[in-house]
Formats: sequence, C-alpha cells, structure tokens
Amino acid sequence: MELVTIDDIRAAAGRIKGVAVRTPLVRMGEAWVKPESLQPVGAFKIRGAYNAVASLRPDGVVTHSSGNHGQALAYAAKEFGVPCVVVVPEGAPQVKLAAIEGWGAETVIVPPEQREVVAEKLAQERGMTLVPPYDHPLVIAGQGTVGLEIVEDSPDVEVVLVPVGGGGLASGVSTAVKALRPEAKVIGVEPELAADAAESLAAGHLVQWGAARTFKTMADGLRTGLSELTFAHLSRRLDGIVTVSEDEIRAAMGHLARSARLVAEPSGAVTTAALLSGRVPAGRTVVVLSGGNVDPALLRQVI
Repeated sequence: MELVTIDDIRAAAGRIKGVAVRTPLVRMGEAWVKPESLQPVGAFKIRGAYNAVASLRPDGVVTHSSGNHGQALAYAAKEFGVPCVVVVPEGAPQVKLAAIEGWGAETVIVPPEQREVVAEKLAQERGMTLVPPYDHPLVIAGQGTVGLEIVEDSPDVEVVLVPVGGGGLASGVSTAVKALRPEAKVIGVEPELAADAAESLAAGHLVQWGAARTFKTMADGLRTGLSELTFAHLSRRLDGIVTVSEDEIRAAMGHLARSARLVAEPSGAVTTAALLSGRVPAGRTVVVLSGGNVDPALLRQVI
C-alpha cells in the first residue's frame, strides 16, 4: 500500500497556507501544546478537508462525521462555492451539529453504524465526491502539516503525543515527524473505551470494535476505527500507543483550561491526559490538542 510522504505533506502546506492557522506552541509546565482548537472551525480537520477540496476541485462533497470533519469540509466547500452534505451519527454533540449547519452544509442524521453506507449512497445519487474524514491520502497529507509545523517550531522535540481515532491525524503527524526528526518518538493516545487502535497494533491486523462499543467514550471524535490505509501508516511509523480513562480525560480538560488557558474538547484532551498520567516517554514533549468544540455544560463541569 502506497503511503503518504513528506513531499505530499509539504505540497499540502502550500495549498492550505492562508486558510489554516499556523498554530503556535504554547507552554504548559514542562511541555508544549499545539492548540489546533484555534483553527477557524475549532479543530485540525480544516487542514485535511481543505487540502482535499483544493486538490480535487469537485462539484460537490459528501462526508460522514461526528462534527469536526463535517465543519471543516463545509468550510472548505463554502470557500470553493460548492454544496456539502454531512452524514452525522445520532448522539453527536449539538454544538458540532449547529456548527456544521452554520457553515452552510446540509446534515443527514443516521444511526452510527449506517453513516458510511449512507454517505456513499448520497455521493452516488447526487453526483458528489466523497471526502472521508481520515481514509484518504489527501486528507492524511493535510493533517500531516501539524507535524511539519511542530518540527519546524521545535527542532529538538523528543516526544510528540497525538490523538488516535480513525488515524488520519496520527498517520500524517507520524509521517512528518519521522521524516524530519527520526529520533523523536511519536506516541498515539486513545480512550480506554475506544482502544481499537491499540488492540489492532498489538495484534498486527485491524480489529474492529464497532459503534455500539466505542460510543461509550465521551471523546466523540475518537470513536471511529482505523482503516486499512491508516493502519498501514501507524503500524510502520507510530512508536507506541497509550490509552486513558474517562476520568483522566475530564481532568486533562480542566488542566488545559487552568494551566494553559486553552479550551479542549474530550478528544483534544486525551494527549494531555496521557502526559499527566506519566505513562509516556520522558523528554521535550509536544502534545497535540486536536480540537476545542466542547459542549459548554461539559466545560463548566470539568473546570
């Protein structure tokens, strides 16, 4: 299987320049945070979505998403003046659903296990291009610009912690970091209640947990499983994977707000949860805060 390269990521960086924010590294104790919550759509997803639309130039786009990729694709579609349809699983946070529609996209709500099938069907029926949230080389290359910026801004980085859901972000980040700083460790982080990637990597083949099982975690952006493409990237380029509990995620959200003045959704806080747990390698560390689209009531609770 052909994997994304550093050249693909550099090309993506050129396409998204001026659209995606080049987020800074923010000090948090002895570590640094890469706050993708500062993106126009509140999450890193703008990088991959915009890179895909800018490359493909479709007449319309369809995707399935719990929220952040849907927002990002809707944003990119609006920039290029094409329609966008987002298939959203039941139970997705209302704040994310409202944001998708706010960017002008049409939403279709379905049971979680039907989202991919319905998205593919709509793409065929309407003659639109399917842009999946992670299972596409252009999406992975766009997400990889996060890793490119980390190494450029912190050339002596030793450890990078990155969330793992479908694996697009972790695939891109590990590709960039390993190409530019091979000695650095790239560690994936996922919730204990959606630890299919950890099991898959340990087994040496894809293990599917299913929506009924992964939807128990509060980290809604990490409920999806790896694809063959992202598994291929992570099995070759990720140095390890750590899982965190729901209590640890909640505590990390509060810690980010108090210590770094950053708002994080549960999926974005898992890396800080891993850092605080002490279960990651020591060294100059950058944690990727993947998004900040959190329900206000939950944010009040964790703070």
